[in-house]
Amino acid sequence: MLIVVYRWRIKAGYEAQFREGWRAMTASIAATRGGLGSRLHRAQDGSWVAYAQWPDQATYEAGHAAASANVAAAALMAQSIAERFATEQWVVADDLLHG
Repeated sequence: MLIVVYRWRIKAGYEAQFREGWRAMTASIAATRGGLGSRLHRAQDGSWVAYAQWPDQATYEAGHAAASANVAAAALMAQSIAERFATEQWVVADDLLHG
């Protein structure tokens, strides 16, 4: 399993819009691109962090090679983001998460 970690700084007052876009984008990716879902977190420094699960590198790459899974959701997110940080990819070694 592949984990892709995203981190953003969101414009003040745009948090709800960002979350709406993120939820819609995550649902679209799961429905059409093979993504396994994602979790969104608020970090102590005020940034937002999400990690998305993919079955493997090939599915992730194929899912991102095509046009946006949800243009409207992508626009909501883009309008909300003040800063994007580098994306990281991790391969799961052991998984003890429940639910």
